[in-house]
Amino acid sequence: MTNRRASDFVVGVTVLVVTAVTIGGTLWLKQADLGGRTRHLTVRSRDVGGVALGNPVVIRGVRAGRVEQIALGDDNWVVLRLGLDGDVEMPKDPVVLLAASTLFGEWQATVTSRDGVPANRELRAAIEEARTNADTLAGAVLPDIAQLTAVAGRISGDVAKVAERVQVAFDDTAARELRESIRNFAQLSGELARTVNVQSRNLDKISTNVQRGLTTINDAAARLDAFSGRVDSATSRGELQTIVANSQSAARELVQAAQNLKQITDRLDRTETGLSRAVSRADSVLAKANSRAGTMGLMINDPSLYQQSDSLVRELRALVADVKKNPKKYINVRVF
Repeated sequence: MTNRRASDFVVGVTVLVVTAVTIGGTLWLKQADLGGRTRHLTVRSRDVGGVALGNPVVIRGVRAGRVEQIALGDDNWVVLRLGLDGDVEMPKDPVVLLAASTLFGEWQATVTSRDGVPANRELRAAIEEARTNADTLAGAVLPDIAQLTAVAGRISGDVAKVAERVQVAFDDTAARELRESIRNFAQLSGELARTVNVQSRNLDKISTNVQRGLTTINDAAARLDAFSGRVDSATSRGELQTIVANSQSAARELVQAAQNLKQITDRLDRTETGLSRAVSRADSVLAKANSRAGTMGLMINDPSLYQQSDSLVRELRALVADVKKNPKKYINVRVF
């Protein structure tokens, strides 16, 4: 009887242990939150890619939770429910990036700041589209290896086409033209080198001239400084004031001389007017004398008057000579 009771006790204990292990294993596999330490986040995205339930949630490269739920929402949005450890510190302005973590199809949800989103225009546009004013985080899917491989395949195909076209275009004629272009470029380089040498010599001359100009400017500055010192000393001794007073006196005298000159000019104008009138009158008299209308005109223009005057002078001379020779013939003096 005692052995039977001992056997029943062992069986009961075994059953309890197996039950406890089974329940613990189930809870561990489901990662149940027994202590209420899990924090839940809601994420919405247009697509989830290959993300499945139980995939890890990573923050700064460290696993901090798992994907607990995936469901379809309104307006073709996909809503994910993430479970995070309660003591995990969230980044500033968080967003969720869904991407493949390995080459074997395993995916993960990465929580990062908005500034840490790759510089991809489509990815950033998807993040902006998924943003809301509520507590729901914005999510987007990063291109996976398959998509990158497809893009790389298209790129490689385009490169192959370009290479084929280059091979077709680069024939013997193109090679000769390329050699000719290289030869011309070498000649151009030589010409450029010679030009640079000439211009360098010109620059040397210009620098020399500039140096001379600077020396001249420095000399002029020194002279200006000396002149300023002289002006300063003259000002301190009152010489500059004397010069200014003399200049003012000279200016007044110059003004007086200008007034006198103006008066003389006015007088000359009046004299010129009188002289013009006299010249006009003399011209009128000469015009009348030149004409044969008056006595003076006849005296000036009639040659017979000159001839008669000449004969008269000869006769007067003969008369004077005869008077001197025979005075008694002409003078008879009687005394009574």
